[in-house]
Amino acid sequence: MTFDYTSVGFHTFDALCRPVTQIPPNGDTYFVEDFAIAISGAAGAAAVVAAKHGLKVQAVGGVGNDLMGDWVLRRYADFGVDTEMMQRCTNFMTSSSIVTTRPDGQRPALHKRGATAGFYVDDEQVDRVLDTKIFHIGGVGLMDAMDKGRNAELLREAQNREIVTTLDVFATTSDDLRLLKPLLANTDFFMPSEEEAMALSGMSDLEDVCQFLLDQGVGAVVMTLGANGAMYRDQQGRKFDVPAFQIDVVCTCGCGDAFNAGFATGLHLGRSIEECIRFGQASSAQNAMGLGSQAVVSNLENTIKFMENQPVRS
Repeated sequence: MTFDYTSVGFHTFDALCRPVTQIPPNGDTYFVEDFAIAISGAAGAAAVVAAKHGLKVQAVGGVGNDLMGDWVLRRYADFGVDTEMMQRCTNFMTSSSIVTTRPDGQRPALHKRGATAGFYVDDEQVDRVLDTKIFHIGGVGLMDAMDKGRNAELLREAQNREIVTTLDVFATTSDDLRLLKPLLANTDFFMPSEEEAMALSGMSDLEDVCQFLLDQGVGAVVMTLGANGAMYRDQQGRKFDVPAFQIDVVCTCGCGDAFNAGFATGLHLGRSIEECIRFGQASSAQNAMGLGSQAVVSNLENTIKFMENQPVRS
């Protein structure tokens, strides 16, 4: 395999500032303490974190023919992420967000849906896209062209080639389940947030939510619970919960995406599932300690040190 990790889907240009408590009225100006730009998105932030951890990564998705797209591709190059499969989508701008980070780390955003909706992996590109050990799709629900069956075909073919598959989703209501159901039977690890999982299932009890998702055919559910850690449930009946690290939160933008890449790092290193989740949580926690996706994540050595030394929440 040429790549350790392939990240397909939602790649965005983010401009972030903090702290923001409200949008200025009329034509007023408020001053902020911090401002940053970053690659984000369920595929984008994951690609960068995995690359920082030393995995050989390719990004698959779309950007526009604009300055934001130029910057995203240049920034991927800074981290050694392969962008041959990143498409310049005609008539689309780069998917972009303005993130107004609150003092408590929450991040209300203004988002322009862009080239994530326009890219498409054609038949001639499949072998290249699946030349990988771990295949991740992030952002189901935002990929208008790919969500019409192509994502399901790629996951099915990845499983046929014995590639480990992971999946993340952008879900706000149970109506989004129709896009996800064709994918789950060919997904080894589905990694939603608790909010997304509850929205998809229409349920509030987290055990019921996990069982509902397992009933759709997914191999395992790894549900992130924010400050409450993560829970793991799989088809073999294995279940455990893992507490979160104790940190001072700056910005939660990209935390779930960093978790996905950290989890993949553990898989790449051959670690146990419990350790993979700890890698995910350590990546997510570091992400939350700075402004912008993956801001504090630096390299594998420092993530391991963080795991060894950072206290966990009781």
